[in-house]
Amino acid sequence: MGIKKFKPTTPWRRAMTGNTFEEITTQTPYKPLTVTLKKNAGRNNTWIITVRHQGWGHAKKYRLVDFYFHDKKSIPAKVETIEYDPYRTAWISLICYKDGERRYVLAHKDMKVGDKILIDEKAPLASGNRLEIWNIPVGLSVHNLELIVGQGASSVRSAGSQAIIVSQEGEYTQVKMPSGEIRLVHKKCYATLGQVSNPDNNQIVIGKAGRTRHMWIRPTVLGKQMNPVDHPHGGWEGHNPIWLKAPKTPWWKVALGKKTRSKKKFTNRWILRTKKGKLMVG
Repeated sequence: MGIKKFKPTTPWRRAMTGNTFEEITTQTPYKPLTVTLKKNAGRNNTWIITVRHQGWGHAKKYRLVDFYFHDKKSIPAKVETIEYDPYRTAWISLICYKDGERRYVLAHKDMKVGDKILIDEKAPLASGNRLEIWNIPVGLSVHNLELIVGQGASSVRSAGSQAIIVSQEGEYTQVKMPSGEIRLVHKKCYATLGQVSNPDNNQIVIGKAGRTRHMWIRPTVLGKQMNPVDHPHGGWEGHNPIWLKAPKTPWWKVALGKKTRSKKKFTNRWILRTKKGKLMVG
């Protein structure tokens, strides 16, 4: 893992950085596990923009990554490749189970070709193994976390992220999420040991606008630069104040300081402490 700099042949090239891709072992994906996703650039069937800031970018294939593992318990697997995935920030790994089936999984930070992994209720405590969370000692790092029993891994999947097991009490395990939030997770949920691969991803400097366009991202401009019909902040001349008591969204909702999470949200009961350190009651 590492970050590379470029020769400053242009002003934007001077600050640009990128991945060295030292861990990647192949540039060709496993074809049976790739599909083409339909892209509409954020537009609906009448070609009206319904999701802003999306636009055409570089062509890419989606890798079918397994986040469930339910039918592969107690079957050992061997790591065959470490690969780049254009749809996510972390690396992925092609593994081959003992029964001959191959699947893509999320790679952890120290994963190497030839490593053995196992999915089981009481798998050995080694990075890459997946087991029920009540069997993981306090203080260990996990990723690919399952929040609802049988749902599959839905959290802690981005590059370099990890959750920490805080305590094992009663029917639930206390887990400190990457955001700092402390959450209750049922002890029958599964988690994978270790930290997600590519931890230096947040150090990359994009450098120029064209690089974000390759990632299917269109430009974003300030509301005050728009016309009044396009944004509440629009109008007037030049880069002037918005002349409102509070900033607004394009749909005239309060933009800053407004709490948007419902106090009756059903998942509130699983949150012990918010990411800002507030202790949840009830």
